[in-house]
Amino acid sequence: MVCHETYKGPDGKWLYPTEVTRPDGGGVVTVAGGLPVTVGRVEKMSKSKRNTVDPAHIIDAYGADTARLFMLSDSPPERDLEWTEAGVDGAWRYLNRLWRAITESDLALPPVGTPRPEALSPAAEQAWRACHKTIIGVGDAIERFRFNTAVAQVRELTNLLLALDGKGAGEAWVLRFGWETAVRLLAPMMPHVAEELWAHLGHAGMLATSPWPDADPALAEDETVTVAVQINGKLRATLEVAKDLDRDALIALALENPNVQRQLDGKPPRKVIAVPNKIVNLVA
Repeated sequence: MVCHETYKGPDGKWLYPTEVTRPDGGGVVTVAGGLPVTVGRVEKMSKSKRNTVDPAHIIDAYGADTARLFMLSDSPPERDLEWTEAGVDGAWRYLNRLWRAITESDLALPPVGTPRPEALSPAAEQAWRACHKTIIGVGDAIERFRFNTAVAQVRELTNLLLALDGKGAGEAWVLRFGWETAVRLLAPMMPHVAEELWAHLGHAGMLATSPWPDADPALAEDETVTVAVQINGKLRATLEVAKDLDRDALIALALENPNVQRQLDGKPPRKVIAVPNKIVNLVA
């Protein structure tokens, strides 16, 4: 259910959201006359309580894609959605940031179809792997109707791309690949803006007729994992280590951790239980 605040005027009658305003530093008053308004509970939108929002107003102010993106990104379909101007404005700001990043960048991207360069900077490598991971994650989220998760994953990817300046080895190529990936993944949620950005990226055909992007599962796997270190069952440290690091090396790193050494007070543990990629449990 899409929900909204309810409002009553001085005469006890319900008011539409467009009939009330919040002056700076003041409470809620009527647009006509500035009379005090009683703010009620957030309830399911209904004509009887007049807490509905005219889609035409939202589309005129922000565009249809912003409204669609906000509704899909706010919550999963089994939960209620509280409609707020702040939420719509946040989606609108994100779309504008994405638009500027692609259309107003001074960086010249390589032509469409340019093969991957052999050398990638560490940042470019990270972003390239994130693209493949995001393709798999978004596809899975859409299949499970978790559109809010899908949007969140794309936003995380675009934030990573925005951090690239394009000057490192292969970064310009990764930016093209990344922006194309983000636009393709967002197309089901914001088709109009996505088509415009697809054309701006140099593609002649329509995005709507393009296939869903492919991902390499090997590239989507994390190269490092976070391992918890517990002492007598309590978390004392976390380690960022190479994936599949062998047991003896993992234990050695855990024992070298300053916080672990402080907790053990220079004494060797009586027992060590280590599960690679997951946990090291020490018994003091």
